Amino acid sequence: MRQTILEILQEIREDVDFESQTALIDDAVLTSLDIVAIVSEFNEEFDVDISLGDLLPENFNSVDAMVELISEL
Repeated sequence: MRQTILEILQEIREDVDFESQTALIDDAVLTSLDIVAIVSEFNEEFDVDISLGDLLPENFNSVDAMVELISEL
C-alpha cells in the first residue's frame, strides 16, 4: 500500500520528496488542490471514502500518516 501511495503522490507532485517530508501540510508543501487530487485518487485506488472529517492536517502531513488513514478506512 505504501508504494502505491507514493506513486500516486509522485504523479500529483513529482517535485516533492515525499519520503523525507514529515510536514507536508504544516510547511505548505501541498496545496488544497493537491489534497483534492490526492483524496480523489485514494478513494478510487483503495475503494475508500475519505470524508470531510478525515481532512485533517495530521492525516496528510506525511506518507506514514496517509498509510495509516487508508488502513483505518
